Amino acid sequence: MTNLILIIISGALINNVVLNQFLGICSFLGVSKQMKASASLGGAVIFVITIASGVASLLYDYVLAPNGLDYMKTIVFILVIAALVQIVEMFLKKTSPAIYKSLGIYLPLITTNCAVLGVALTNVQNGYNFIECVLSGFGTALGYTIAIVLLASIRSRIREEDIPAPLRGAPIVLISAALMSIAFMGFAQLNF
Repeated sequence: MTNLILIIISGALINNVVLNQFLGICSFLGVSKQMKASASLGGAVIFVITIASGVASLLYDYVLAPNGLDYMKTIVFILVIAALVQIVEMFLKKTSPAIYKSLGIYLPLITTNCAVLGVALTNVQNGYNFIECVLSGFGTALGYTIAIVLLASIRSRIREEDIPAPLRGAPIVLISAALMSIAFMGFAQLNF
């Protein structure tokens, strides 16, 4: 049980996919302008990464590995991710058009988000079983959500401040993200 909790904490805080591994930066910087859009994308990413991790684990363990098709894992995982993103996109379009519109191009970009594929491939590489894959995916997605919501809140405060002209816009956002990354490095020193 302790091992499973550590997998979640490690994925969310210690090995944060955005702030430590630098995967998924495009949507992290693009969507974090608004808190609602950031939280919505975080929810979508939690759903997609968690489910994709579980499905990828099952496909790898019961189809690809036993049949000697290990080399197909990247293509198969991309197809699984694309299908899940389509399901999320259709669901949001039907149930919450405002959130669907606010996410814009970033929702379909979850398909090409290297964080989603990276988690599935890392889980297989680490030899995780199904439960560990699902929890690793959930922890990683939770970490992504924490990071994007934190950056959105920082950006909302930045808009109210008098920032020197050369630092306005992307420079101050990148500096803020770098400082967040440094802060998250402190979690690596935790001893469990």
